[in-house]
Amino acid sequence: MQTNEAVTILAALAHESRLAVFRHLVEAGPAGDTPGNLAGALGLAPSTLSFHLKELSHAGLVTSKASARYLVYSVDFARLAGLMTFLTQSCCRGMPSECLSTMETALAGCAAAPATSTEKACCP
Repeated sequence: MQTNEAVTILAALAHESRLAVFRHLVEAGPAGDTPGNLAGALGLAPSTLSFHLKELSHAGLVTSKASARYLVYSVDFARLAGLMTFLTQSCCRGMPSECLSTMETALAGCAAAPATSTEKACCP
């Protein structure tokens, strides 16, 4: 990841409502969530939510897919892992394996879809 990409992502997250949307989608895991559920859970007007989802999409943090009559938004966990790696690549005095192993292990679990619908979708 390049510095300008990291800046774009961090700028997208630097708003209280967008951060709340993103965190909700992280909790939803790879299955994602619909705008209706997001709006209800976060108390956002549909037009406001649409604006925030657009900003998160432009930053490459969330993707959308059609599911029946609805759009479902989900986090691009690979992009999130790339940001986390970028932010911590020089940690521990040039030995990133010391601090990244825990984070990468946690994020790897987020990127995989749950085996069953009752299994927890994302990170603890």
